[in-house]
Amino acid sequence: MSTASLRVQRYRVLLAGVCSQLLCVGIARFAYTPLLPIMQQHTWMGDADGGWLAALNYAGYMLGAVLAASIRSIYIKDTLYRIGLVLAVLTTVGMALTEHFWLWAALRFFAGLSSSAAMLLASGLILHWLMNHHQRGELGIHFAGLGLGIVLAAVAVELMLAFSLDWQSQWWLFGVLGAVLLVPAWRCLPRPVKPVAGAHQKELPAAKPPSRTFMCLMLPAYFCAGYGYVINATFIVAIVEREPLLAGAGNWTFAVVGLAAAPAVMLWDLVARRIGYLGALVVAMSIQAVGIVLPAISSNLVVVLLSAVLYGGTFLGCVSLVLTMAGRLYPASPARLMGQMTLAYGAAQIFAPALTGVLAEASGRYTVGLWLAGGFVMLGAVLLVWLRCVDQTAQRLDAEAKALSVMR
Repeated sequence: MSTASLRVQRYRVLLAGVCSQLLCVGIARFAYTPLLPIMQQHTWMGDADGGWLAALNYAGYMLGAVLAASIRSIYIKDTLYRIGLVLAVLTTVGMALTEHFWLWAALRFFAGLSSSAAMLLASGLILHWLMNHHQRGELGIHFAGLGLGIVLAAVAVELMLAFSLDWQSQWWLFGVLGAVLLVPAWRCLPRPVKPVAGAHQKELPAAKPPSRTFMCLMLPAYFCAGYGYVINATFIVAIVEREPLLAGAGNWTFAVVGLAAAPAVMLWDLVARRIGYLGALVVAMSIQAVGIVLPAISSNLVVVLLSAVLYGGTFLGCVSLVLTMAGRLYPASPARLMGQMTLAYGAAQIFAPALTGVLAEASGRYTVGLWLAGGFVMLGAVLLVWLRCVDQTAQRLDAEAKALSVMR
């Protein structure tokens, strides 16, 4: 394959990843966030019901994370990736066909399962292709698709509201858009092939297993990050729309979250080269905590938009930094550690929306839920500061991150 054709193929592979994020995360997962207040206005759904449906979505994602971490065959992962694409379209269309809670619950669960196809399976397949074709193993563009997916969901709902479409019609149109995105997500990512016999393969560094202290502090810290992430990801539009002075600004606020998230991975990589992975994670979580609680302090539009920027610019960076550390510790097979981290992050995402929905229904506001989420994220940042001070694994990882800035 010539250099020019290889470059074109690389862009096609990355396009597949972006389209998979737009479909499986932007539509199948995040369309629910701007549509939640609309569905609450025109159906029986209350705050607690909305929270439970969000919790089941994350339960599906966790199951997908377990599958992605436990399956070793790249060929099976490719098949599951393609099943996930189809599942994302079907579960999106299905939301328009019923108002039954348990059917919605099943659809949100399987939509969460499909989102792991883009976040985890596609990441591994794209990285596999890049490494096999001697390309840089960087996934910043792929993960930027998550932020763009948030923008897509928010702007699409706002435009459809301008045409006075009801919630069912909006789910139908999201399904049609998802079917369009499925085509490049499927066709532009080649099926994995076995490496050519006798071809030179770069030997990966040996694993450097983390200490017990590292795991005992990192897992609860990442759990806290997951708690903070899910509250704004699920309820930000409903929170904004419930304020009389901000009515109509919810979807645009959510779009700002996506715009801030799109370049976040690449920006936090640069920060990590300056102050280390753990240092960057502490800063990101501290900023995120501020962004989460700002809407509880003030309903001023400028403050709410600042909250969206701070939150959007940090949550994806936290995920990227943690998964990068897993890759540093286990260069040849990071899937198991990534799976453990994802389970810690996802465990909070199951009960946090349900708890927040119940609190909001009892009080009529999301204030308590926001302060609780911000407190969890700050607790996670404190655990990471402690980890940096006492653990050699953490100190080694920070040193390796800083060494990258010297190399480049």
